[in-house]
Amino acid sequence: MKVAVLYGGTSSERPVSLVSGQAAIDALKEKGHDVTPIDVGPDIAVTISALRSAAPDVVFNALHGPRGEDGTIQGVLEWLNLPYTHSGLRASAVAMNKAATRTLLAAAGLPVAEGRVVTVEELAEADPLAAPYVVKPVAEGSSVGVEIIRPGDNRRKAIADGWKFGRTALVENFIPGRELTTGVMGDRALAVTEILPAETAAFYDFDAKYKAGGSRHVVPADLPDGVTERALDYARRAHEALGCAGASRTDFRYDDATDRLVILEVNTQPGMTPTSLLPEQAAYRGISYPDLCDWMVREALPL
Repeated sequence: MKVAVLYGGTSSERPVSLVSGQAAIDALKEKGHDVTPIDVGPDIAVTISALRSAAPDVVFNALHGPRGEDGTIQGVLEWLNLPYTHSGLRASAVAMNKAATRTLLAAAGLPVAEGRVVTVEELAEADPLAAPYVVKPVAEGSSVGVEIIRPGDNRRKAIADGWKFGRTALVENFIPGRELTTGVMGDRALAVTEILPAETAAFYDFDAKYKAGGSRHVVPADLPDGVTERALDYARRAHEALGCAGASRTDFRYDDATDRLVILEVNTQPGMTPTSLLPEQAAYRGISYPDLCDWMVREALPL
């Protein structure tokens, strides 16, 4: 099969995408596919030309962040009538917008933290929620721009003044407890992983996710059976509620003290480095990394 792999991109997550893309390229070649790597830069006309020249049967989308997982590149691929991995335009756009995601998940009866969208001016003026609370960009990934405001913290105005992610921000109550995540392949939830950031990390931030030694993954997570089943069920339902396709990953916080399990976000383009969370869970289920990539491209083909 002829497969074009889109990777790189122009977002803050370009370094991660380059690693994901190269790993997918190697894996797909190992599975016998005819692979054309395409490093996506700022000129979309160059990417379109490369795609037309490659004439692939399917596109493996290994892009992350804005323009890669927010519906933008998906729209281009739809225009070119090229099948592609992961979610379609609408689900990608919705999942990338954390405010829209919250609305759909809540409507589906799934648990989300209390929160709302505020302007940067509102954030600069006063605490929008009682501390502790979390400030997030509405449409970024990999914890880029995420800040936790704790009681007595005086950084709120400085954060607002230095905000680089548009004129609004999402604020949510901080949920104490454990960081969990569940990958979904099609209609199958794979496992629950607990993520343990290094002691030096304030939370599961960009460095904890991608720097060597930044975090440790425990799969399957050591949880009561009922909590594991809830996480698997919520991840499947979130995947369905947002209209996701292929693989997705739902991130949670679980508070042991209150038995509260809350969805933080749904990732339509989970990291695909060989040590990323989704490939780890697939491996736990007996699915090798090359087999996972092969499943993704075959799943993307029209029936």
